[in-house]
Amino acid sequence: MQKNKILLTEGNIYESLIKFSIPFIIANLLQALYGAVDMFIIGIFTDTAGLSGVAVATQVMQIVNGIILGLTMGGTILVGQYYGANRQSDTEKTIGSLMIIGTFVSLIITVSMFIFKDGLLNLLNTPAEAYNDAKNYVLITSAGTVFIFGYNAVSAVLRGLGDSKRPVYFIAIACIVNIILDLLFVANLGLRASGAALATVISQLLSLIIAIWYLTRRSNYFKFTTENLRVDLNRIWNILKISLPLAFQEVLLWGSFLVIAAIANGMGVNASAAVGIVAKFETFSMLPPMALSYAIAAMTAQNIGADKPERALKALKISIAMSLVTAFLFLLWAQLHPHSIMAIFGADIGVAIAGAQYLKFYSIDFLLVSFKFNLNGFLNGSGRTTFAMFNGIFSSIFIRIPLAYILGVKLAKGLYGLGLSVTLASILSITFSILFIRTGKWREKIIK
Repeated sequence: MQKNKILLTEGNIYESLIKFSIPFIIANLLQALYGAVDMFIIGIFTDTAGLSGVAVATQVMQIVNGIILGLTMGGTILVGQYYGANRQSDTEKTIGSLMIIGTFVSLIITVSMFIFKDGLLNLLNTPAEAYNDAKNYVLITSAGTVFIFGYNAVSAVLRGLGDSKRPVYFIAIACIVNIILDLLFVANLGLRASGAALATVISQLLSLIIAIWYLTRRSNYFKFTTENLRVDLNRIWNILKISLPLAFQEVLLWGSFLVIAAIANGMGVNASAAVGIVAKFETFSMLPPMALSYAIAAMTAQNIGADKPERALKALKISIAMSLVTAFLFLLWAQLHPHSIMAIFGADIGVAIAGAQYLKFYSIDFLLVSFKFNLNGFLNGSGRTTFAMFNGIFSSIFIRIPLAYILGVKLAKGLYGLGLSVTLASILSITFSILFIRTGKWREKIIK
């Protein structure tokens, strides 16, 4: 099992980043396909209303995914620092505490989404003709929250230990099953958004089962013992101190995009579907910087744990440069052939025109995320999640949302204005992250 681990505190940085991030890119690509398949099949086998409904619902569920990613990233950071410091017992107990947190949080999220689904969809100005599809998708996928958390928790733990390969296998199987079930439920049985949601939940359950089997039967990373699963309030609090700012940061990020979606939804079903499609397309453009940001988080955590902060800083600069290469290609595609992006999802001419308008300025953010994601990964890996949270609050609440309203509505720039607001918010977020890193506070360990 040791051959699957990558000790990120030694060896060539380029090689470590590539070895760690490539499996993560593949995993994220499969995860993006996982969500894009729903949109694609809905677009082909239903209508614009169905496409808009799934687009709105998936944007709502991004908040749930954001909470989960934030909490599990906290596990990656602590596991990485303990592993880098060679503290096996603390590593195992941290994994157990993360699982306990995940169980309770998942139940809370599921109940909350069932209660507040209508309020959220109304708040988003969900088009009337798309409302039932959106509601059904939210209800069914919310019921599977525990499966989403479980898979992400196991994957986060493995990445903290330097093993980024196994999560690829888990999600690959789930992705294949999701495609098969989408075709069955939507194309053959005509279940529309409900079928797409069912396919997602069932495939996520399968992914979790495989991940747990591997963790308990095939690896030497963790054992389900009473000692490891004991409710340790101090350890749980240590995880939450790191994880809650990350989760809150993700909620703010996706919440701000929900506001943008709400403004777009008020512009009609074409604008609503276009914004949803661009959001799906962006997940592909973000794959390299996102993968490298997770590699940087794990590398930073391990190197700070091993008292090698300069190695982490050098890796940050390398990862940004690597991310910019593919980001530039996506920017060119979006600028030169925006209608081809819309066509991938079966969009009609009205949706395609709206999507091209939105991408005009929004696509600039494809470059900016190369900086933003890697900087956040570096700060999160060092345990500076509180700063990242406040930076997120500022850029999301005080910049992105007001600008979206002013440019998109007040100045009547429509989707052009919405896209520009995202780009301007990213520029400010990057600026503040760089200034904080220059203070040197990130060098201090968070473990005791």
